Amino acid sequence: MKKTIFTAAIILLLFSGSSYAQLKIGYVDTDAILKDLPDAQDVRSQLDQLISEWQGDLNRMQNELKSKYDDYEKRKLIMSDQTRAEVEEELTKLEKEIIAFREKKFGTSGELFQKQEELMKPIHNKLFNVIQDVAKQENLDFVLDRSGGVLILFAKEEYDVTAKVIEKMK
Repeated sequence: MKKTIFTAAIILLLFSGSSYAQLKIGYVDTDAILKDLPDAQDVRSQLDQLISEWQGDLNRMQNELKSKYDDYEKRKLIMSDQTRAEVEEELTKLEKEIIAFREKKFGTSGELFQKQEELMKPIHNKLFNVIQDVAKQENLDFVLDRSGGVLILFAKEEYDVTAKVIEKMK
């Protein structure tokens, strides 16, 4: 819904002036650019390695919890109330540690997000600068990203500057 409203606002803004026939608009597909870019592939590889490492740690923690829970279930009828309470407290503590670990590593402000921002920022900056250069060379008034939040229902291929941006990025 927001994409549609945003797109409609852009179109109204672009075509509300009397000189709308003189506007030149191009578009790029940044997802396609980043998919083919070796630097971005290296970053994805580094991030995949981190994810794999952290997922392994998380799986070990979950297996430990499951093992302790299964052991507790087998023995809880013969445990004293105090021992049962202690084991339940330990299981709850382990569950909380797993949740905290998951949030610390994979949460919205977790290490994965921060690492991705850190590693991708120079690539995004370079991409933005190249897009600006291509836009100036092509004398474009606007460049839209078709892989982002702007919905492009139709665009002539002649205004697609993705290939030119890829060429300059390499």
